Amino acid sequence: MISKIKKFFALPFFNQKKYSIFIWLALAIFTALKLFLTFDKTKYNNYLIYKNVFFNTINQESLYAENTALFLDSNHYGPLFSIIIAPFALLPDGLGMIFWNVFNVGFLIWAVSKLPIKNAQINLIFWICAHELLTSLLALQFNPLMTSIIILSFVFIHNKKEFWAAFFIIVGTYVKLYGIVGLAFFFFSKNKLKFIGSLVFWAIVLFVLPMALSSPEFILKSYLDWFESLVHKNDLNGSLTSMQDISVMGMVRRIFQNPTLPNLPFLLLGLIGFALPYSRINLYKNLKFRLLLLSSVLLFTVIFSTGSESPTYIIAFVGVAIWYVIKERPIAKLDIFLFIFALVLTSFSPSDLMPKYVRIHFIQPYALKTLPCILIWIKIIYEMFVLEQVQTVYVLKKISNE
Repeated sequence: MISKIKKFFALPFFNQKKYSIFIWLALAIFTALKLFLTFDKTKYNNYLIYKNVFFNTINQESLYAENTALFLDSNHYGPLFSIIIAPFALLPDGLGMIFWNVFNVGFLIWAVSKLPIKNAQINLIFWICAHELLTSLLALQFNPLMTSIIILSFVFIHNKKEFWAAFFIIVGTYVKLYGIVGLAFFFFSKNKLKFIGSLVFWAIVLFVLPMALSSPEFILKSYLDWFESLVHKNDLNGSLTSMQDISVMGMVRRIFQNPTLPNLPFLLLGLIGFALPYSRINLYKNLKFRLLLLSSVLLFTVIFSTGSESPTYIIAFVGVAIWYVIKERPIAKLDIFLFIFALVLTSFSPSDLMPKYVRIHFIQPYALKTLPCILIWIKIIYEMFVLEQVQTVYVLKKISNE
């Protein structure tokens, strides 16, 4: 039976990158059409919020005011998002949604393809993340693009292109704050002064850029409004019935049915764990160490965020996939178990692949979608801390397909 399964997955369809890329792009188009053709605007509420960030910026109307007559939620992205969404907002909704999804997917394909790993490993990442990508695309969310931004921050620092690494870090920070985690790769930079200067340059340019659509006064006020909206949203996320807070803190709060448990102790423990591997200074040039840190960053960003919801997990799951594909063979049984556990409980849990009773009565109420990612993140920290410099086959190299 096992030999037949292996033979099935050895077919060219699964081993050639062009097929996995085709599936990703097909998912982008299919999900957008599926949502639009319901002719039910509540099904693509997120996209309507996004496009109106552009129009509200032009009209200098609040980017963060709740409008229950039009939307089921409100915008939580920074003013720079008005520039990113502009080309799609100008299109009819159906076309805009299709191109928005394709843009998100295409950018993530490009980012993953730039990783300094083999094509077979890149292809495997595409297959591993296909279902999690589907979950994000069905919400028409920015998260695939956010995943790309974090990966490209890593890639351009690795490739000694600090100017462009800084660009992506600032874009990600000004849109969703998550982008700031790209600074985790700072110590891999060969030219730290250039990197810092580039960060300052892009911070100024991208702060001013949305003013071209409205006015300096409006954008300055919008940044203040954004901060207030995020504080308010963070308070709401801590609710035991929220669809967000699928995080370390949220899982513990829900298991103990205590919404008053503070975030700070969890964040401090997480930051300590995250920082421990930085003591391995002699491994900063080691490619496997770098890739493990990238995986850690992608996971940490999600599992320690109260804003994490099911569609956000494309960010974390790409981290899971990178961790798994760079493993030396044979893969340890524990790692295989953790990987399968993540596929089942993290990736498949929001869908009909998971029994409805289990999903509704256990996984959702206790935010268990995050559990496998927490365990894998802890395992990554351990691996980085015990990684041997001389025995690894990974070496620092330029990305061959840049």
